[in-house]
Amino acid sequence: MSEPDLPIPEEFRDNPLTQPRLDKRAALAAAGVDPYPYRFDATAKADALQARYAELADDTVTEDVVRVAGRIRALRNSGMFIDLYDTTGKIQVFSHKDFLDDAALALLGQLDLGDMLGVEGVVRRTKRGELTINARALTVLAKALLPLPEKYHGLTDQEARYRQRYLDLIMNDASRETLRGRSRIISAIRTELLERGFLEVETPMLQTLQGGAAARPFVTHHNTLDLDMFLRIAPELYLKRLIVGGLSDRVFEIGRCFRNEGISPRHNPEFTMLEMYQAYADWTDMMEVVEALLSRAAKSATGGTRVTYGGREIELAGPYPRMTMIELVAKATGVDFGAIEGAEAARTAARDLGVEVPVKANWGQTIEAVFGDKVEDTLIQPIHVTGFPREISPLAKADRSDPRLTERFETYVNGWEVANAFSELTDPLDQYARFQAQVAARAAGDEEGMMMDMDYVTALGYGLPPTGGMGMGVDRLTMLLTDSPSIRDVIAFPTLRPR
Repeated sequence: MSEPDLPIPEEFRDNPLTQPRLDKRAALAAAGVDPYPYRFDATAKADALQARYAELADDTVTEDVVRVAGRIRALRNSGMFIDLYDTTGKIQVFSHKDFLDDAALALLGQLDLGDMLGVEGVVRRTKRGELTINARALTVLAKALLPLPEKYHGLTDQEARYRQRYLDLIMNDASRETLRGRSRIISAIRTELLERGFLEVETPMLQTLQGGAAARPFVTHHNTLDLDMFLRIAPELYLKRLIVGGLSDRVFEIGRCFRNEGISPRHNPEFTMLEMYQAYADWTDMMEVVEALLSRAAKSATGGTRVTYGGREIELAGPYPRMTMIELVAKATGVDFGAIEGAEAARTAARDLGVEVPVKANWGQTIEAVFGDKVEDTLIQPIHVTGFPREISPLAKADRSDPRLTERFETYVNGWEVANAFSELTDPLDQYARFQAQVAARAAGDEEGMMMDMDYVTALGYGLPPTGGMGMGVDRLTMLLTDSPSIRDVIAFPTLRPR
């Protein structure tokens, strides 16, 4: 088998440790060994072997033959002892002339840290108590041409961890566990909703209108249609169309959304959102669902409902207290914005509290600004914040007792909003008027203002039953449940500026 004459990337040539590995690759090929074979049939994982042979006595050799595969993380005594890591843990490999033929012994000299290796051999436990495979056959599965980071310090540069997530996952147990925890959290959310009779659906990510939430969109262009389109901000309006159509009384979607806004430890332009809608329900039903989802997700990630974030213990078992935004602001500042009439008076009261608000901020936007400045960060234990002003809630029903407010709540934990829910607006004429207000705000320079979605208004014209709806950010929830300081830690490939 001859080694093909292939170009070497400059990035590889710049590493002084690459050439010896290239030489070993060529030596393998010259010996007739394919350094990148097509398949390998492993029969066991490291964790399963550790469990199966937990009672195996020291200095005992079994007659059991297994095939394992993984990455070489340690080579000792010229390869006689190999620490092989698969996705579940470590298994030690003993490579000795008593069990290996000459070809396999020669192959040992061509191995490096980071190589992927397949091993067939007999299970034993050493005198020192280490579960080990006595190798009788070795198969190179991938020759690593680049060296791993230094063993004891791993990959510590934060930016490098995000840019080369594959290397981060190889070296850092905590990174692997965080992303596995994310998978368990999403699975728990999905299972809870399916058990409640919800139907999982998919809606467009490419949309012709900017809508579903107030945010700046990403704009793209469809060449065939010669049409500017938007990456979805939220799936809300399409999900409610499905309720109108009678596909199911309960629908949900877990998927990517995109908002062309700032990047911070809690914000990534591309993020994962759960949205769900339940016909014949209102916002109070959504509160119970939120509590059930957070509790179940916590159990899946940590084993219980009491979690620790940044050294603070948080209990996620429901029920959670409920307070209005105006009540919480009054409690924190002594100012009752519910008794203040008009936008100008509200702005003056906010500025007296040291809160800067835009010159044209309306009554609702002003209250929201004071809440964000004076209250939000103090909400550590779970709470449902209710009574959102109508002016900042264009898709929610008006409050039954105060038309200035809506039947909307946001659930806060650790000072973060983790869920947002409404009694959904079902009156097509009211919705049309609210869209008109959004269009006017957009014309006045509000880039987050929604467009007029006349097809959605038409859908409401055919009748949307009373409906409760809720959205939950999966990334932020995963941060909370895995004690991760940055949203980049819980997204496998976060958005980064190109080098």
